[in-house]
Amino acid sequence: MKISIFLFSVLAILSCKSSNEKTSPVTESISESVYASGFVKSKNQYQVYSTVNGLIQEILVHEGDTVRKGSPLIRVKNEPSNLNAYNAKLAADNALNSNTDKLSEAKVAINFALSQMKNDSLLLMRQRNLWNQKFGSLNDYEQKQLAYKNSVANYETARLHYLELKRQLEFVLDQSKTNLKISNVLAGDYLIKADTTGRIYKILIAKGEYVNTLNPVAVMGDASEFLIEMKVDEFDIARIQKGQKILVTMDSYKDTVFDAIIDDIEPLMNEQSRSFTVNAAFITKPRVLYPNLSVEANIIIRTKDKALTIPRIFLFNDSLVILKKGETRKVTVGLKDYQKVEILSGLSTHDIIYKPAQ
Repeated sequence: MKISIFLFSVLAILSCKSSNEKTSPVTESISESVYASGFVKSKNQYQVYSTVNGLIQEILVHEGDTVRKGSPLIRVKNEPSNLNAYNAKLAADNALNSNTDKLSEAKVAINFALSQMKNDSLLLMRQRNLWNQKFGSLNDYEQKQLAYKNSVANYETARLHYLELKRQLEFVLDQSKTNLKISNVLAGDYLIKADTTGRIYKILIAKGEYVNTLNPVAVMGDASEFLIEMKVDEFDIARIQKGQKILVTMDSYKDTVFDAIIDDIEPLMNEQSRSFTVNAAFITKPRVLYPNLSVEANIIIRTKDKALTIPRIFLFNDSLVILKKGETRKVTVGLKDYQKVEILSGLSTHDIIYKPAQ
């Protein structure tokens, strides 16, 4: 079995031909990188949703506008909710006015009962003095005592009635105010507002269209700060770390390479694409950027300043090169990028190698 494998390897080497293109190893810097693709997105970019269902009554902003947090963006038609809020306000106002009138009546009752009690107290004192002086009858004295006791009870009843009425009316008033707040909040839900300060990048609906809570109505984000969102294959994610440098190219800026740095690695893998989302921040930023511009990136894993390298196309079977007269030599390789490979042993700058024939 070992003899068969050896013969097969020898035949494979002997059958390999070289072209006339040749080169020699050179000493230069080389970086090993992981390829990733992605797109530009605005910092804090998010989709705006409505919290209610309804018809779009008015769009208050335009694409490209810069708005502050809390600014109204879109108004949803909301007649029933507005009526409910108005009714709640009427109920709150009525509760306040009604409370004032009823409490005033209760205070009048207390004052009347207090006056009656004071008057009955004076009459009782006079009758007691007369009785002590042996004037008047015992029945008159007892009647005055009973009248005073009744007036004291009436005053206490009026006072307790006032306190209970005040408690009940304050509860009704607080309840009415709470209902008014709830109605105003519900009415406010029909006015879609900005969650952050930023720019309106896209309006996804038109006036008169039906909006629900499931589909976005606009896209917002930071007006000047942009990030890069990339997809990294699961086979490479273990080599990716926060802070690694990235070389970025864009179709919008051909022949220009921009520097970026990994800012965040989302820990949950996308099961469908078998990839991880990696976010990066620009170090050198293009003059003009827009969300969703496509990017290609090389994430630098390792860098070596002085390495002996050859073009990758001159290497075959991952460890062999062709010398003069078709002679092959086994080499030990190190770092690789998409164009060149590091030679750790097997070659020197004096050797001439030939490109394998395709």
